[in-house]
Amino acid sequence: MESKAIEIPSSIDLPPTWRWTRLLDLGEISPKNEAEDEREASFIPMSGIPQLHNGKLTLEAANWVNIKKGFTHFANGDVVVAKITPCFENGKAAIIDGLANGIGSGTTELHVFRPIHSDISSAYIYLFLRSPYFAVEGEKNMTGTAGQKRLPTEYFATRALPLPPAKEQARIVAKVDELMALCDTLEQQQQQRRKLQNALRQSTLQAVATATSPHELQTTWNRLADNFGQLFSAPEDIEDLRNLVLDLAVNGHLTERSESDENIERFIERCISAKADKLATGEMKRKVAAATDVEQLDIPIPQHWCTAQLDELFQFIDYRGKTPTKTNSGVVLVTAKNVRPGRLNEEPKEYISEASYKEWMTRGFPREGDLLITTEAPLGNVARINSQPDFALAQRVINLQPFADLNTQCAMYFLMSPTFQNLLELNSSGMTAKGIKASKLKQLALPIPPIEEQTRIVDHVLALMQFCDSWEKQLRDSQKLSERLCIAAISTFTGITTEPNEEPMKAPQTELIAPLRLGQAPDIKAQAPLANLLTRHNGEMSAKDLWQRYGGEIDAFYAQLKTEVAHGWIQEPEVAEMRQVTAERAEA
Repeated sequence: MESKAIEIPSSIDLPPTWRWTRLLDLGEISPKNEAEDEREASFIPMSGIPQLHNGKLTLEAANWVNIKKGFTHFANGDVVVAKITPCFENGKAAIIDGLANGIGSGTTELHVFRPIHSDISSAYIYLFLRSPYFAVEGEKNMTGTAGQKRLPTEYFATRALPLPPAKEQARIVAKVDELMALCDTLEQQQQQRRKLQNALRQSTLQAVATATSPHELQTTWNRLADNFGQLFSAPEDIEDLRNLVLDLAVNGHLTERSESDENIERFIERCISAKADKLATGEMKRKVAAATDVEQLDIPIPQHWCTAQLDELFQFIDYRGKTPTKTNSGVVLVTAKNVRPGRLNEEPKEYISEASYKEWMTRGFPREGDLLITTEAPLGNVARINSQPDFALAQRVINLQPFADLNTQCAMYFLMSPTFQNLLELNSSGMTAKGIKASKLKQLALPIPPIEEQTRIVDHVLALMQFCDSWEKQLRDSQKLSERLCIAAISTFTGITTEPNEEPMKAPQTELIAPLRLGQAPDIKAQAPLANLLTRHNGEMSAKDLWQRYGGEIDAFYAQLKTEVAHGWIQEPEVAEMRQVTAERAEA
């Protein structure tokens, strides 16, 4: 590498005994190992490089002949740092130690430094590479396209490095380790507080949801409101409050009876009559759902309500068999991926041809106001069609078309409630991807209030959801303000200005790119906290959301995730694994 003058930062004045230098002048950059082919060595993939301070390396045993070509070489005492985004930004770096016979190789996405003198402390160089001083400017100097940006070797090798005397290097390392241990203690205390807060919040919400009288409901709700700041501290916590609103709705706690409301029996009569007409005209087939092992809701509902099976309320329009071949244009195909809780997503957008559409959609057509529900992967997502539909339906999506004047917005809220979602889970089956058969789904009973009350419920839910949105925004703004204050304090103390990230922590794309989905339901006694969280959230969550709700360190989260995937409780995120292997091997 061509030598040039050191670019010394004008904003930093070094102590008299310190000197400005560069890694290039202190050791080898990207060194190579020389060893016999049959020698035992160690291999370290990117996932084996920690992103926590002095985190543990994950080593894989290998013979040197199998890993010496196409990979990055290193040895005990070397210092490595990830050079590809987002691993570099996340601080993946390490002092190499514990290699078999002292040598190894690993992912090509590493920069490696090897000291050439005993006065150069690997531990001090490690602190330098993890420091904001190195990382902030490093991010600005990365090259390449989005998602594949890399830290240039020139920056790594020539970034001005403030070097103290050897003994002072050791004192600095010891002090940093001491302060990091204090940070770890504080973080553990925060995590413990978070776990206690989550448990207290769930307990309080459960007390509100299961209130059996207006007085008890008022008491528990007041307790929730009075302790809001102690129960809700992160924006994602508000999702629990939204679920509570839906449970209050389906339990009949949001509204009261009005004397002017129509008797619920008349609505049921209209449903029965409309269904009979459709059967008589041949618009729908006379097929009786005959599943015998159906679980039903066991919740108290107001006396002026009733319950009705879904096939008494809706005509089920679904499509079985092999979905027509996808095309680049034509009629939009709505798949289970498009049906999200409470909304229809346009993306991902898939198509079938006009000819296939006419051959495929023979059982009926969606209408504005109908509901769509997914029966598998993910299970139980419900969305309302809010405009005139012009699309085809894929497998695993059932169109629920009301027989009479049911308020489908209210029905959607009831179907989305944790109470009903748990019922779906009880009636589902499958080893890897939970699903429910239409014959069972048709027999599930739904609480039904009078038509006028359905409208009032929708109004109350919408108003409460607006409050939830407002509270979530306040928590999000507060979180951002705290981050900015912290960054400003650090900047004042160190003189290093950093830009606040929109995300509190970037997660490795190779590990978090795929959504996590529920697999085989764990036994009640099994220690499966992640699977239990997925169960309460429609069986699918982004890994980031699941990690935040888990409340533990990222490494502990991945360890628990690996355990639950191994047991089959969570489906293995195959897309993520494929992309990790491709990224590492393609570079080799």
